[in-house]
Amino acid sequence: MQRLLRPLRLLSLAALTMGATLSPPLLARASAQQKSGGGYTMQEIVTEGHRFFGATAGGLATVIERAFQERGLPNGYILGEEGSGAFIGGLRYGEGTLFTKNAGEHHVYWQGPSIGFDAGGDGARTMMLVYDLPSVNSLYGRYAGVSGNAYLVGGVGMTLLQRDSITLVPIRTGLGARLGVNIGYLKLTPAPTWNPF
Repeated sequence: MQRLLRPLRLLSLAALTMGATLSPPLLARASAQQKSGGGYTMQEIVTEGHRFFGATAGGLATVIERAFQERGLPNGYILGEEGSGAFIGGLRYGEGTLFTKNAGEHHVYWQGPSIGFDAGGDGARTMMLVYDLPSVNSLYGRYAGVSGNAYLVGGVGMTLLQRDSITLVPIRTGLGARLGVNIGYLKLTPAPTWNPF
């Protein structure tokens, strides 16, 4: 088992390093969002996360705190549920509601393929923090990123997905068995579809 986890740790570290290198400077964006009054505070997100995730949210506050340190204040968030499965190639489908302070609530769907060293299946409650969203319609499209999972029965994880200037930070509490690292994208749409591409 240790022999399997060592390469996964290295791949995860490489993926995080690549994500940090490819993303724009974090500090300037975080301070700009904190000055604008349209974002959600960490306390608002943690409170909503505990209400949404309930008892399964053991490490939720730590994960949310890390997202706020890296990205600043989100100007929207999505609460929903999803299911995914993979054996080298994988698929993910989900649906939820986008919450914003100035544009109300909007139903949103997501789906997407992935490929990598990944096997298993899971069902998850998902909170996606949304950064730099100029309008609701600009949310829809493909967001690329790298994801890593290592749990049996349950776990809390965070990913970073990017499209143009908009960043999504999905925080998932999953139930199932999943082990691996993959590269893929999520396609967000205003209506449900079975086509992940």
